[in-house]
Amino acid sequence: ADQLMFMTKRRRIPIIQATLQFLLLLISLTLSMSTSTTDLPREEQRGSQSFFIKLEKRVQEIDSHLCVGLDPHYKELFPNDPDKERSEEEKCDAAFTFCKTLIDSTASHAAAYKPNAAFFEALGPNLGMTTLRRVIDAVPSSIPVLLDVKRGDIGSTAAAYAEACYGPLKSNGLNADGVTLSPLMGWDSVEPFITGDYRDRGAFILCKTSNPGSNDLLAVDLGNGGGSTMFEKIAALGKTWSDRAIQESPLLTEESENANKDQTKEPPRLGLVVGATDPSALEKARAAGGEDVWILAPGVGAQGGDLEKSCRAGMNRMGTGMLIPVSRGISRAEDPGKKAEELKEAINTARTSVLQDTSQVCSSNDDQSIEQYQKEFLEFSLQQGVLKFGSFVLKSGRTSPYFFNAGLFASGAALFKLGRAYAAAIMSSKELTDYNGNVIFDIIFGPAYKGISLGAVVCASLYNDFGVDVGFAYDRKEAKDHGEGGKLVGASMENKRILVVDDVITAGTAIRESHKMLGTVGAKTIGVAIALDRAEKRSLEDPVSAVQAVARDLQIPVVSIVSLPQLQIFLQKSPDYSDDVLESVTKYRSQYGV
Repeated sequence: ADQLMFMTKRRRIPIIQATLQFLLLLISLTLSMSTSTTDLPREEQRGSQSFFIKLEKRVQEIDSHLCVGLDPHYKELFPNDPDKERSEEEKCDAAFTFCKTLIDSTASHAAAYKPNAAFFEALGPNLGMTTLRRVIDAVPSSIPVLLDVKRGDIGSTAAAYAEACYGPLKSNGLNADGVTLSPLMGWDSVEPFITGDYRDRGAFILCKTSNPGSNDLLAVDLGNGGGSTMFEKIAALGKTWSDRAIQESPLLTEESENANKDQTKEPPRLGLVVGATDPSALEKARAAGGEDVWILAPGVGAQGGDLEKSCRAGMNRMGTGMLIPVSRGISRAEDPGKKAEELKEAINTARTSVLQDTSQVCSSNDDQSIEQYQKEFLEFSLQQGVLKFGSFVLKSGRTSPYFFNAGLFASGAALFKLGRAYAAAIMSSKELTDYNGNVIFDIIFGPAYKGISLGAVVCASLYNDFGVDVGFAYDRKEAKDHGEGGKLVGASMENKRILVVDDVITAGTAIRESHKMLGTVGAKTIGVAIALDRAEKRSLEDPVSAVQAVARDLQIPVVSIVSLPQLQIFLQKSPDYSDDVLESVTKYRSQYGV
């Protein structure tokens, strides 16, 4: 009412026009009340989503992996004052203006902001932390704030640090979304920052930092015979500690899972800090930490890190999972906003090359060659009648020029050869082995019913052909009410890394159900191996294959023995099949292939 009176009396606007403007104001106010979670003030978002879920949403929303550093160096604030004679109030005002200007000019390109606490502490004991809090409050609430503090203590000291970093305004806290930590005092130093009242926050632990001196300790060989280093141990511990935090302080309740059906699991609560100055360390940390861990890779720009090499080495097979922080490269640019946009696009260009390099993921999808084990598998499948050419109407209604029925692998010899083909595909996969060629899973799981026999023969073939001895487990469709009881049979899967083995993925329902069930027993699904990837769109309106959808939604690799591209290459090189067969497969792939 006051607003309407002001518009009509003080501004002399006709009553009809004023009423229309007033209604528009009301509508805008109503819409502002119907905000998404990330539109709420930062404090009101607490408990609704984790730091890394918020980060992933932001990355997807603006297609950016750029983290803008907020480091108010004194020389940048007062370039003509080498003697540092400014008062604390002057320094703090200048620091806030410096950071606020950066935020305003780069917000549309920043996946996150990273204020470094040291520069604010240096502003003075009275107003420095208040200024840092003002800067954090100035960041739009939809953008995660990662506070760079590198804390590393235990007990009540660590708890106090966590309260200072995360606490709300009423407790004089800084209200950050995440922090950087030193992990060298172990789980005790990390726990207060990602459990209990702060289970919705996240942290990046120092793993292999960008400074040359990090080699003195973090690159030390642990002497365990496997050639692993301290930083690889830290990367592996990060995964273990994340799982422990999620188990002890779960964030995703049944209600929130139902409300967020696309969020099938909570991502790790710990990321890794690995310098962009060492691509080899990035690659090893990614292998040790896993596909779903986020890596903060400082060192691009002023420290000489190569952006493209870093992205190739550190990003996961989906071309994500990596934040590139840049501070001086943006703040010292003539146009910080334009520079941020350029960096964002440069990162995306590097991501594109990563996706091209890893095109074998979700199938062995190399159009130029076919491996010997793939050729032998196709020949054997044709001999067994498992693979046939002709005209076949699929459940989708499409008429396919080929048909694959793994149920016809129905003899000892057939199962023996099938197991060897799976084992070869697994050991050839960069996604299921580390840089030393060792598998990154502990147990093979075969979902009932086809997966049971498949899992058993694959497990045996890995041992027979490669000397890899892993556990085997499977489930029943119905729980057994006598004997050992339950639905699960075989090796214990609690706190173990699981590879799911199946014949094909049609809709992905069975894999998703297995993934969810394995999570309930404390197991971690790290990938899926299948025999054939049809590599075709689910529909003409949805240009994603069922395999790609599973890989995307569950954030795990799906590896196949062969896919539609290998079938086409096989036909091109084989003298046993007519040009008509090749033409029909080529046409089908052209119409429906991904």
